[in-house]
Amino acid sequence: MSIHGEHPFLPAEADRSPVRRFRGRLASPVSLWTAQYAGKRAGLTVSSVLVADGEPGYLLGLLDPDSDLCEMLLKAKTAAVTLLGEPHRQLADAFGYVAPAPGGPFRLSEWTDTEWGPVPAGVTAWAGGRLTSGEPREIGWAVQVQLEIEHVELLADDVAPVVHRRGRYAVVAPD
Repeated sequence: MSIHGEHPFLPAEADRSPVRRFRGRLASPVSLWTAQYAGKRAGLTVSSVLVADGEPGYLLGLLDPDSDLCEMLLKAKTAAVTLLGEPHRQLADAFGYVAPAPGGPFRLSEWTDTEWGPVPAGVTAWAGGRLTSGEPREIGWAVQVQLEIEHVELLADDVAPVVHRRGRYAVVAPD
């Protein structure tokens, strides 16, 4: 057996989607979307997020239509959206299904149950929102969901947020 520096399942450069490669060059926030319904929880790391300011404000997200979160969100009609910082990279990987999480990713942290969904302990900012439409609209290989923001908690500014760019995390130094 030999160890190689390249990814064994990565398609050749010429075979990769130019749209995906363009998107990969954008720095995107790393957020965790969670929902809870009938005693069950689901979560997903989401970097395709947009916040629309206004009265009310909205969160727009592109979710994997096959994810447990998408199914749970349609039942619960609410979600908690947490902005992840440097201390939560392991959570981001576990809920992104790129790292192991024995017993499930909800075992990797302590959680506070809110009326919108579970929120991990030690986060610095999160919002709770309510789904504004029924079935999400398909966009590309994702579904677009829209949450009307009902609650925001800004707990601290001193934790460096994590962004996703070109398949890797980067930490943004706080002001």
